[in-house]
Amino acid sequence: MHGRLEPSTAILSSRLPPDLAEQVARALREDLGPGDITAGLIPAQTRAHAHVLCRQSAVLCGTAWFDETFRQLDPLVAVRWHFPDGAPLAADSILCELEGSARSLLTGERTALNFLQLLSGTASVTQRYVAAVAGTSCRILDTRKTVPGLRSAQKYAVRCGGGTNHRLGLYDMVLIKENHIAAAGSIAAAVASARRDAPGVRVEVEVETLDQLRQGLDAHADIVLLDNFALKDVRAAVALNRSHARPLLLECSGGVDLATLRAIAETGVHYISVGSLTKHVTAIDLSMRIDTVARQEPPQ
Repeated sequence: MHGRLEPSTAILSSRLPPDLAEQVARALREDLGPGDITAGLIPAQTRAHAHVLCRQSAVLCGTAWFDETFRQLDPLVAVRWHFPDGAPLAADSILCELEGSARSLLTGERTALNFLQLLSGTASVTQRYVAAVAGTSCRILDTRKTVPGLRSAQKYAVRCGGGTNHRLGLYDMVLIKENHIAAAGSIAAAVASARRDAPGVRVEVEVETLDQLRQGLDAHADIVLLDNFALKDVRAAVALNRSHARPLLLECSGGVDLATLRAIAETGVHYISVGSLTKHVTAIDLSMRIDTVARQEPPQ
């Protein structure tokens, strides 16, 4: 059998996405425009100390986006974190403390919290799915159903929650679906074309029946995606795959939720992909509160 799914070395490491600063700059432009007219009401010499509170249990993610927001606005703002990305949080945890210009803290507050609450939401739901399959050999995959412009950020959040990244885009892995098969003429023809035109790239085939699974096995794909299979058919697919001379990696998708997840994982499939990890995100309830304010007199 082929090795475990490792779709893209660029997104499997724990390092931060290369477009992080661009994501923050775009968000700041959207919010700040020509300037924060409300923060301008605060005297320029006013300094403040603030903290960020998490009001519910969660998995923390997005500290680098939070930091980058204030770095771009005002490098003199100091942020001190009490937890790292990936840390489990209890309700009412204080996540970090900030100190600097009151104007800068107020201007950056919403953009910084938007990143933090979105990415912590993605990491938190991923962790729940990962926990649900604990003790099996199955791993949880994300999909391309992401917030436009924030795919690499959400893929990073999935990793913080213990999940595994599928392909990052249309360029780093072949995924042959129903319409590709129809256009190519058959699964065998589509796989052969992929091998010819994208040598060295992993090839996955989406199937809807056990007969199509046999075709995917015989065509020597690398991975077969079982799309919307009933549980009994997933079990049959696993048995068919194991009995084949060249068994492949099996992935399940479609109609998956926390209620059905464990039973699917226990069939012996290698992966379950879940679009809702990044598509149906509920933001974590966070707030920033200024707790002390000091007015600095301008130098004489």
